[in-house]
Amino acid sequence: MTALAKLNFKSVTRSTTRDPISARREKLVAGLKEQQLVYAAALKGEDHRVERHKWMNNEVGERVIVKTNRRVRPWFFEQDGGWYVQCRYGARVIAADGTNNAVFVKTLKDVGPVLDVFLAAAQAGELDTAIAKTAGRKPRIKPGAARAAQDG
Repeated sequence: MTALAKLNFKSVTRSTTRDPISARREKLVAGLKEQQLVYAAALKGEDHRVERHKWMNNEVGERVIVKTNRRVRPWFFEQDGGWYVQCRYGARVIAADGTNNAVFVKTLKDVGPVLDVFLAAAQAGELDTAIAKTAGRKPRIKPGAARAAQDG
């Protein structure tokens, strides 16, 4: 008897499909949790930095991995005598209530509760439609293509 004869073989196809709605929700939740760390650092007057690995050439010319720190940009900023808090999906700003893209608060200390509300809403699935609207790709129209479509 051979060694392979002892094994139980079957044919299977692995399903790697993942629900896009839950994947988007998890990405937003992760971003909001990171923004809470950015907020905590901002209260201390510091920048929040994340360690990342980068391939570089050293003095000898060998490729090595170097650890560097990357500053995380906050989703809140000071303007008009107060603070604006935005909810972002990647580089795009989400219109959380459907029309407006930011929440205005008076002080930096009020930013934390707004981030908590955004996090709770994202975990509950309340921002799913706003994320889908923001994440959808818009078709690129070449310059002059709209005019050519009108003429022809």
